[in-house]
Amino acid sequence: MSLKCGIVGLPNVGKSTLFNTLTKAANAQAANFPFCTIEPNIGMITVPDARLTKLEELVNPERVLPTTVELVDIAGLVKGASKGEGLGNMFLGNIRSVDAIVHVIRCFEDENVVHVDGSINPIRDKEVIDTELQLKDLESLEKFMAKNQKAAKAGDKTAKKLVEVTEMYINHILTGKSARSLEIEEDDKDLIKDLNLLTIKPTLYACNVDEKSAVTGNAFTEQIRVVAEQEGAEILIISAKVESEIVMMDEEDQAMFLEDLGLTESGMDRLIQASYRLLQLETYFTAGVKEVRAWTIHKNTKAPQAAAVIHTDFEKGFIRAEVMAYEDFVTLGSEAACKEKGKFRVEGKEYVVKDGDILHFRFNV
Repeated sequence: MSLKCGIVGLPNVGKSTLFNTLTKAANAQAANFPFCTIEPNIGMITVPDARLTKLEELVNPERVLPTTVELVDIAGLVKGASKGEGLGNMFLGNIRSVDAIVHVIRCFEDENVVHVDGSINPIRDKEVIDTELQLKDLESLEKFMAKNQKAAKAGDKTAKKLVEVTEMYINHILTGKSARSLEIEEDDKDLIKDLNLLTIKPTLYACNVDEKSAVTGNAFTEQIRVVAEQEGAEILIISAKVESEIVMMDEEDQAMFLEDLGLTESGMDRLIQASYRLLQLETYFTAGVKEVRAWTIHKNTKAPQAAAVIHTDFEKGFIRAEVMAYEDFVTLGSEAACKEKGKFRVEGKEYVVKDGDILHFRFNV
């Protein structure tokens, strides 16, 4: 599975600059006027993982394949987007397929970069986007409820339950809150899963700051931090300007530049890590002479379902998983050494895969 994140925000907050930088691409215009992104730009970035490098050194495979994150850069939304203002509905629809939303918020002053509302106000900007996504969700929920009301009145128990759950979401959103903050049973949440509600998606607030605020943030980012904590959301302080400079350097210069700024990792690395935490994702590895590869799974995934990420036939014909912990493999240096020291295990269908596990799956064709 490849993690898919949608980048949203008002016009001129630095979304496309950030997208260009993260994907090392120039196919998304970064211009000083609203709506310069006409089609949703899509880019793939590899997930940096030092463990892959170490496995490559030990195994010496023919190829190494990291896991990836897909970024979708959505055009800047404005007030009224849910009703078609700006480039509205078309772009809200593009968000439906993503796993998580990266909401870029302008947290810097620059008189040379116009603001669509004329002033810098991160909370207002955040609420504009929240409201447009909520309004779009209300539209989806109301249509869904209307579709099921007739059957519910006729006594259909399933339809009655669907209407009941839909009403809970509608009433919650009408208070100005996003769907993800509604406390509801997982089984009930599954009933509206196919609606792909926009505000039910995990959200990361990316505060775009100036260079001097890249490490500690500023008064603007503190406003967002307070709100994010109330929502249980992730916050990332990032400078699109700094990141655009980093991407032009070689690795050695990057490290020196980050150190001078007081940063230990690039914004891309921190964005990916935050997204993984947000979605509760982990990585396991397969390691052989043909290929060393990273695979992304959700936390608490059992072995057959982890195998299905490679191929659905692996889950259907699952027999067992042969497991080595990454730390054991690196310490001992090889699969043979792990077997000799009793660090090579055979696990069945109920085994919960752990982050960093090195796995071989046995299955019937």
